[in-house]
Amino acid sequence: MRYIRKTARYGGKKYEAYGKTELEAMTKLAEKLAAAKRGEELVSGSMTVDAWYREWKATYKDPKGLTAKSLGMYDEKYRGYIKPAIGNLKLKDVKDVYLQKLLNSQAGKSASHVKKLRMVLQELFRRARQSRLIPYDPAEMLELPVVSEGKRRSITEAERAAILAVAPQHRAGLWVLTMLYTGMRPGETATLVWADVDFDRNEIHVHTARESGSGRIKGPKTAAGVRDIPIHADLRWRLLEARGEPFAPVFPTGSGGRQNENSLRRMWTGFKRELDIYMGAELYRNKIVRSVVAEDLTPYCLRHTFCTDLQRAGVAINVAKELMGHSDIQTTANIYTHRDSDTLHSSMALLDGSGGKGGGTGEGVECKSVAR
Repeated sequence: MRYIRKTARYGGKKYEAYGKTELEAMTKLAEKLAAAKRGEELVSGSMTVDAWYREWKATYKDPKGLTAKSLGMYDEKYRGYIKPAIGNLKLKDVKDVYLQKLLNSQAGKSASHVKKLRMVLQELFRRARQSRLIPYDPAEMLELPVVSEGKRRSITEAERAAILAVAPQHRAGLWVLTMLYTGMRPGETATLVWADVDFDRNEIHVHTARESGSGRIKGPKTAAGVRDIPIHADLRWRLLEARGEPFAPVFPTGSGGRQNENSLRRMWTGFKRELDIYMGAELYRNKIVRSVVAEDLTPYCLRHTFCTDLQRAGVAINVAKELMGHSDIQTTANIYTHRDSDTLHSSMALLDGSGGKGGGTGEGVECKSVAR
């Protein structure tokens, strides 16, 4: 049977309807236009993925109070990847193979990106299934392709030496050393005021952070982020020299205010440039034309280094968890179990009594042959 198709535009959007007769098609089209004029969409499996995404986000995401950054992530994944692939398909016509091919097209990209893309697909279609718009969830069994696992790392000894040399002369130096000696997150340093630095108890009280994406001041990333960090001896005298009024920022902007996400980024970029020059970067008319500093050197490398320094110092993992502000000890364990040659050798020295100097003394461990 040949169906009759009728179309119309309203508010810059195209509407269409099908019917066995012209009257039926016109009636359905009139219902769609009336719903649109009332500010409603006819929610059904026949709506496009694009229409469902707008409905779903407005109904289930926008009212939840998510940060602008989190909401932006949904739009970025949808508009950049999902919409070009399936946006014009009817919701009920989407098959699991279409979504798996979409994920497979992102093979080799960062794990974070691909996992977030899968998350958006699964949330979008799970809700459509729960709302009985589609008979089954095509995103339920999606599998991740091979992805690139980006790993944060500790700084090298060469980088440490350069940081310690550059920091005293750079305006961002105290901030950089504070992250190195306390493991604080950049967002936590942005809200630190001098009242939080307790010189009498030799502790830094961490209880607030600047929320990424929104700029709001809130509690740390997790409840475990509220913590007291003893002040490292090499940091204490530097903080004493810079000490300000109780409610003044420890790391102020040029105008004396608190740092935000952009100003922190600029501060790190400026410090990294000086570090690059110190480590031997090639300059031409004061512009770096050949960089030698590692691209993956970020402020979080300093936090990671603090954790590995705790490991090398023999600090118990449960204590390190508290100092790092981790809610899950497995997160700390993932850093503590990173391969470190010095730690491996010193651990073996405990077993063979060699002190890691190339052979044991033969004492302390007795091996007996067993007659068979």
